[in-house]
Amino acid sequence: MKRISIFLVLFLGKFTTLLAQEAILQGKISNSDGQVIAGATVTAGQSAISSSAKGLYTFRNLTAGKVVLKVKNIGYSDYLDTLSLSAGINTRNIILKKTENELENVNVSALKLGNRNAESLIKIENSIMPVTVIDRRTIELMGSRRLDEVVKEQTGIAIINDVTGGSRSVGVQMQGFGSEYVLVLLDGQPMVGRNGGNFDLSRISISNVERVEITKGAASLLYGGDALGGTINVITRHQIDASQAYASVNYGTNETIDVSVDGETPLLNRKGSIALNTNYYHTGGFNTSQGIIKGTTAPPYDNYAAQSRFRYRFNEQNLLSVMGRFGLRRSFMSKDFGVKYQTEDVLDEQDLNLSANFDHRFNNRWRGMTRYYFTRYHADMSVTLSQGDSISQSKFGQLLHRLEQQLTYTIPDQLDVITGFGGTTENIDENILSDQNSITAYFGYTQANWKVFPKLEITGGLRYDHIVSYGWRLDPSMALKYKLHPTLTVKAAYSTAFKAPDLRKQYQTFYNPSYNYIMVGSAVLRNTINQLRESGQVSQYELETVYDEIKGLALNAEMSKSYNFSVIWEGLGNKVRTEASVFYHDINNQINTVLVGRDISGNLIYSYRNQAKAYYQGAELSVSVTPVNGLQISGGYQYLLAKDRTIGAEIREGGKYNAPLFDPNTGYVNYTPSASDYWGIENRSKHMFNGRIFYTYSPLQLSANVRVNYRGQYAFSDKNNNGYMDRFDTFVRDHYLLNAGIEKKLKGNRMSVRLTAENLLNFVDQKVPSQPGRVFLLGLNYQFYKL
Repeated sequence: MKRISIFLVLFLGKFTTLLAQEAILQGKISNSDGQVIAGATVTAGQSAISSSAKGLYTFRNLTAGKVVLKVKNIGYSDYLDTLSLSAGINTRNIILKKTENELENVNVSALKLGNRNAESLIKIENSIMPVTVIDRRTIELMGSRRLDEVVKEQTGIAIINDVTGGSRSVGVQMQGFGSEYVLVLLDGQPMVGRNGGNFDLSRISISNVERVEITKGAASLLYGGDALGGTINVITRHQIDASQAYASVNYGTNETIDVSVDGETPLLNRKGSIALNTNYYHTGGFNTSQGIIKGTTAPPYDNYAAQSRFRYRFNEQNLLSVMGRFGLRRSFMSKDFGVKYQTEDVLDEQDLNLSANFDHRFNNRWRGMTRYYFTRYHADMSVTLSQGDSISQSKFGQLLHRLEQQLTYTIPDQLDVITGFGGTTENIDENILSDQNSITAYFGYTQANWKVFPKLEITGGLRYDHIVSYGWRLDPSMALKYKLHPTLTVKAAYSTAFKAPDLRKQYQTFYNPSYNYIMVGSAVLRNTINQLRESGQVSQYELETVYDEIKGLALNAEMSKSYNFSVIWEGLGNKVRTEASVFYHDINNQINTVLVGRDISGNLIYSYRNQAKAYYQGAELSVSVTPVNGLQISGGYQYLLAKDRTIGAEIREGGKYNAPLFDPNTGYVNYTPSASDYWGIENRSKHMFNGRIFYTYSPLQLSANVRVNYRGQYAFSDKNNNGYMDRFDTFVRDHYLLNAGIEKKLKGNRMSVRLTAENLLNFVDQKVPSQPGRVFLLGLNYQFYKL
């Protein structure tokens, strides 16, 4: 009996100890409006459940100690925290912050959390122009691998090919503005390196991207003249709450391989953090020539990229952040044009970005950030015949130093002021017919967002630019935002900007052997032509009359005025959001290419001049509906007119564009044109549409999506050679791109398997060399983390 009593005492003691170590974690999940969130995925350690219809969750049989708690739900920012559980019942209520796939002019509260880690004091929610924010979860579900794949599915944005710049000259177009007017930023700092004026977004991997912020319309007040048409700001991961690592592998059509490994951890007693991202991307290229050319028309390439960031918080007032990124892309392309004419070209690109930021809070109203940025882009390109004869070899380098001081003053819910000033030095080197050249510029800006009363908000700003070669200029901007009803808001905005000619248009000389032409910067045009004359490559009769008009003339800066009016409606408990807007962009002194002559081999010689008075006007409509938890339906439409005023005026007034229209298909001259026969600027579609359905079934951790993008026909080339686009010219036909994806979460959400299908309708056109045919990709993601 004594032994039984001792056994019972020992057993009950052991049972009590085990019971004391057992932890229960429970709580409720809701949003900032107090509405409960049902069906959210909640993970604690290795266990995963879904929140109930009342937003409740409960984990039993957990071990006391540290546990990583994560919450995910479509339409909301991810929640991540490390908890120290005690024995017994632990309660943690969670409020999720809303995000939107398209947040056009969203309110401040919806974006404060997402913007808090950006290494800039500029707040995207204070932009006077329409804004789109694409969050990390949306990018994951789309299965996108490069930046161009993300942005081309957004309303009013297209990826375009400047075929005269070669198959590698791929850029972005936004509300009619070409790539050279859209500034690409990395954590708020500008990236450089363009091919024919186009920034190829496929250079940027999105494996460590937290979100992509897009501003449509003039953003020059805060970012300068290069943002005359808008910005694409890539925000990489900043917030580090736990030691963890991510690995992802994608493989698919066209020998596509995409491998990323990311790691991050807090350190130095959690005052500091370090993150490292590496990415390898390979494509075998593809051929869109439909049998005309053998080989590939879009180049195969290998892309290597690595980025690291160190952050250290000295105290509540001071934070230091240092970032470094290096990218290397190598491509080799072979083309067989027949008749024993084959070319092989090699391109090596290197991209280095370094930044340092010091963030200091003076008090609860004043804050300052000192920012230094250095970037260097270098490209080495050579083209040879298959027999080994060299056609051309060129090296192009561009570097930028940028120093900026930002200051903000904030009175919560009343006033938000940002002021910045600094300077840049930009250098370009080119080994063909020109030496190294540089441009130095100074700038200052201020913008104030003032909530006059709860329904009315006024935004005003002023920017000063002093470019050494072009003097100085002041540009104002302003906007009014008025809430007519709790669900209805109107906004009107106006902005002016100017863009000085870049170094490429002034000094770079570039030969494109694939299309047999030479581009010559305006500042070196006279000397270049004289050298060609002295070497017997050009005679007087081979020059166009326009050469005598522009030789020795400096290019004038381009001027722009942008207007935007928007109406936003949010109703049915924030389940429906609709925005309709009209825009108008007026550009004077736009710089266009112009033919100045030919050499004795028949190669065309182009330069630049101010000539066009262009305008882009249109309307956009976007709709987002969340009828039930886990389901989101959204879509957008853009109507665009993009024209050069001088062409219509010449036709009406009987000028040089008033010649009878010639139909190259029949060989007949048809009739004298009217201004209505002018189609518009090439590469611009009048109609664009997109639609998306995203659905997540939480009990099975299964997500699926279907996306469609429509682009109306657009003018491609001046087939009848009359100097403007009309109905007898060459067009790219209207087309749909249908994409779909499905994702399954495994192992408590630590692993996901994703299948993506793109261009299911198999649209292929030799005039769109950047668009491959049908593409299938299989992806695997795995997350490692330490409890």
